[in-house]
Amino acid sequence: MIAVSIVSHGHGRMVEALLGDLAACPEVARVILTINVPEPEPAMPAALAGRVEVLRNAAPKGFGANHNAAFARCDAPYFCVLNPDVRLGENPFPALLGCLKDGAALAAPLVANSDGATEDSARRFPGFASLLAKVLGLADGAYRFGRNNPPFHPDWVAGMFMLFAAADYAALGGFDEGYFLYYEDVDVCVRLWRSGRKITLCPQAVVTHAAQRASHRHLRHLAWHLRSMGRYFIRHWGRLPAAGAGR
Repeated sequence: MIAVSIVSHGHGRMVEALLGDLAACPEVARVILTINVPEPEPAMPAALAGRVEVLRNAAPKGFGANHNAAFARCDAPYFCVLNPDVRLGENPFPALLGCLKDGAALAAPLVANSDGATEDSARRFPGFASLLAKVLGLADGAYRFGRNNPPFHPDWVAGMFMLFAAADYAALGGFDEGYFLYYEDVDVCVRLWRSGRKITLCPQAVVTHAAQRASHRHLRHLAWHLRSMGRYFIRHWGRLPAAGAGR
């Protein structure tokens, strides 16, 4: 029913743990694991035997290019983009599949950090004013919600866990490969809303994320972040769709 795409950048042990979690989810029909940099192949759970396909890149590709390449091998009705540093406690897929209705093309879970606190994985579309407010510590654009809240429609959700209806992903053309590592998730959500499709966040589905925050530590990642931010504003500033929880 669901094809899951995971990209590893030297995340071998994290990938092994995540594969173990996915093995307990009967909705997962296939896992497409992309090895983006040279590393040993992770150990595969026996319960996923025959359901994991490993792709190795001759040279590293970006977030969007890797997941688009994985989608080209997807023959399931649903396609899940999943970061290797995510862990699944209880199976999140039944609740997420239940949220893919009434025009929703993308469903995302509540994302908690390792301490159990809710992360800011659902936000309003960034603009110049909102970025300034964030820098000044006035507001961060994040939606405030908890596990007891009903599903709602945010502007965009972070790319560490995205469950798409495969037909909608295909109709959209997948991720824009002109971005590299950052803002692909914002861009795909802009294009989903603009196409008349919806995004749903389902707080009843909960996953845990160990955030990397690489752009805060490495100048190269910061440069990628700024370049992607510039592409986003050039392509979408002044043309953002009417989206979000009010719809």
